[in-house]
Amino acid sequence: MTVVPKDITTITLPERMDSVTASSVEQTLQAALTRGAKIIVDGSAVVYMSAAGVRALASVLHGAEEAGARVVFCRFSGPAADCLDVSGFSQLLDVAENLEDATARLEPRFGTSASRRLHPRGAAG
Repeated sequence: MTVVPKDITTITLPERMDSVTASSVEQTLQAALTRGAKIIVDGSAVVYMSAAGVRALASVLHGAEEAGARVVFCRFSGPAADCLDVSGFSQLLDVAENLEDATARLEPRFGTSASRRLHPRGAAG
């Protein structure tokens, strides 16, 4: 069992990340994005993810950069992991295999921001 330090917030995503749930999930995640926040987004429960779900995660990544927060996504599997891979977002998001790896990535030695790989908001391309 992994014990996540108290200075790290863990948010578990719902079973479906689609047009019905993406907005409320995005709002929940955005609310956690405070300066210096360390957040693990646990995708272990996700069994379905549409493009709306992927967009919500990308928006959170941009918000984290703007807020000076760090976000690591973890434990995606099956169709949800496939969706991230096929869309190319698994290359853009900081995705860990498990909670231990996600926790380790939020330690100070992992200072590279995954959102630098994204186009700035409003940029064409």
